[in-house]
Amino acid sequence: MLLSSRGAMMRFSRPLAGSLGATHFRLRIQCLGRLPGLYASVNRDPATEEIVQPFLYHKGFHALQSHRVTHRLWNDGRRALVRLIQSRASEIFAIDIHPAAQLGCGLLMDHGTGVVIGETSIVGDDVTIFQGVTLGGTGKQSGDRHPKVGAEVLLCANATVLGNIQIGRGSKIGAGSVVLENVPAWSTYVGVAARAVVRPIE
Repeated sequence: MLLSSRGAMMRFSRPLAGSLGATHFRLRIQCLGRLPGLYASVNRDPATEEIVQPFLYHKGFHALQSHRVTHRLWNDGRRALVRLIQSRASEIFAIDIHPAAQLGCGLLMDHGTGVVIGETSIVGDDVTIFQGVTLGGTGKQSGDRHPKVGAEVLLCANATVLGNIQIGRGSKIGAGSVVLENVPAWSTYVGVAARAVVRPIE
C-alpha cells in the first residue's frame, strides 16, 4: 500500500537548508526516485486525490522530472542535448528551468504555468511554487546571480525574487510580491518591493 502521510514523505526527504540563519546551502546528491515529488502533491495540494494524479496529469511534476534529467546531463557536459530537451520541455509545459539550477526534493509546482528558474538558483526541499513565480537575476550581475531558497518556503502566484539573495527556511512570499533583499527564516513578505508583515520570534 502506498503511504501518503506527511510522516511517510519525510522518510524520503530532508531539508536542504541548514539551521536558522545559515549562510550556506547544501544540495543532496539524489532524490531517491520520484516519491517525494508525488507525496508533495498528495500532502500539499488539496485538489490531488490520488498519488497517480501528478504522475499522469500534473505538468509541474512532469517539468520537474524533465529538469532532473537535463540537470544530470548538464553536469555530464552534454550541453547540446540538454539545450534541445530543455527547449522542448519549456514549450510543452510553459515552465522554464535552467538545467544548471539546483532543485531539492519534495518540490510542489502547483499549476506551474509561467514559472522561470534561473541558472544559479538553488531551491531547498519541500518548497511550494505557484504559477508565474520567477527566480531571476537583476540584470546587473554575472556569475552567481540568482536566489537561494531554503527548505519549506512558500512562493505564491506571480512572486518575483531577484538577485543573489537568500529566502530563509519556512518563509512565505505573497502573491505578486517583488523580493530584492534577504528574507529571514519563518517570515512572511508581501508587496512591491516586498516588506515583512510577519517576522520570526527572537
